[in-house]
Amino acid sequence: MTHHPEQKGFTVWFTGLSGSGKSTIAEMLYHELRARNLKVEILDGDVVRQNLSKGLGFSKEDRDTNILRIGFVAELLTRNGVVAICCPISPYRETRDACRKAIGEFVEIHVHATVEELAANRDPKGLYKKALAGELPNFTGVRFTRSWSSTPWSRSRRIRSSTCSTRSRSLATSTTPRCSSRARRCTRG
Repeated sequence: MTHHPEQKGFTVWFTGLSGSGKSTIAEMLYHELRARNLKVEILDGDVVRQNLSKGLGFSKEDRDTNILRIGFVAELLTRNGVVAICCPISPYRETRDACRKAIGEFVEIHVHATVEELAANRDPKGLYKKALAGELPNFTGVRFTRSWSSTPWSRSRRIRSSTCSTRSRSLATSTTPRCSSRARRCTRG
């Protein structure tokens, strides 16, 4: 067993479209780091919106407020020796940069998936289909493309989501613990 008496905290910030696999990859990383006896917390975008940012909408101001709140909590965790894994959509580079500056120890990873791939294969609620039909104004990646068009992830690492989803399926059948970010209950696969 490896001991980390003075673990240095850092933040891993996953960003990408809704349904791209950010939370799935974040959970895999969580379990890998926990297996190494590190202190780790996940700040999932949906979970934070339900609890810390309840009542915020999806205007640019509300999106920025939500991301800055996640960044604030991540900074608190990081400076107290915890690995903070964040996985909000976070489409605005300047807001992510503000979080990066506040946190310091910050790694950004863009989980890439196309809108077409998401609409065809990962749209259980039908949100992409509705957005593509014009029923959801300001839906990130569809009606909200201008904020994404100026290479928003130029300072981040990039993961192709379809590659990770294949790896995720193989991990799901292993004995690696899996954890639902919504329920926070861990099970053995």
